[in-house]
Amino acid sequence: MTIHVPDDYPAVLRPSAAWPDLAARADVVYHDTLPGSEDALIDRIREAEVVLNVRSSVRFTERVFEACRKLRIISIWGTGTDHVDLAAAGRRGIVVRNTPGVSAISIAEHTLTLLLAVARRIPQLDAETRAGGWPRGRSVQLYGKTCGIIGLGAIGRQFARLATGIGMKVIAWTMHPKPGDPIVALDELYRTSDVISMHLRLSPETTGFIGAREFGLMKPSAILVNTARGAIVDEAAMLDALATNRIVGAGLDVFTVEPLPTGHPLTTLSNVVITPHCAGITPEALEAGLRMAVENACS
Repeated sequence: MTIHVPDDYPAVLRPSAAWPDLAARADVVYHDTLPGSEDALIDRIREAEVVLNVRSSVRFTERVFEACRKLRIISIWGTGTDHVDLAAAGRRGIVVRNTPGVSAISIAEHTLTLLLAVARRIPQLDAETRAGGWPRGRSVQLYGKTCGIIGLGAIGRQFARLATGIGMKVIAWTMHPKPGDPIVALDELYRTSDVISMHLRLSPETTGFIGAREFGLMKPSAILVNTARGAIVDEAAMLDALATNRIVGAGLDVFTVEPLPTGHPLTTLSNVVITPHCAGITPEALEAGLRMAVENACS
């Protein structure tokens, strides 16, 4: 078997413990740079039957599938599949496999970290204290507050467990509820939640899921946390809500354009805590996900 890896940059697969297993089970056509364009991706995988995809910035479009007629499996490191035209893949009998659940604990922990950093104003207090100040009394206590979770997949459920653990009341909206889930209508969630945490997959149905109308329903004291995908939230509407104090703050690990461009307006707002789409990248989650991606490619 030959497996093509077109996009291991920055390298995570080659240095991992999963690499020897992959190399022992298959011949690997390996690239440690991003393709940079659709044409370059086609050049790299034109003869491929199996592709192990590392980076979600590499897009598998209908044109790519049309040019790569031998392709039959795409194994994705990660949960998101929004960079793959799933309908086009299905029409050509291409199987798309991802690694669901392996990063759920890591992402849930990071979500809680962002929430606490915003509520307790940790970056600002750290900066002011380092500068010689001694700021007081600017934090928000989360115990007893309402946490509205949008999307109760593996990550959303892990975060619900953590939010409950610090004494928050959890309510939720999800596309596929289970018996016993604390489900409320979306508008009620927006109106009553002190914290709103996004855990939806990005799809045509969820792009721009939260926009100006939804921000208008939120409490002025609300905190938004997004560790799902940037495009789920209308960025212009979010910037306006944050700049005008329509909501109190946001913790963001994902953005509409990544990496976040230098000088982006979000970098100027003191009520925003940002991290570089790293919520699911801990050694434990990374190795588990890469091992599953290798297994998905080889089986």
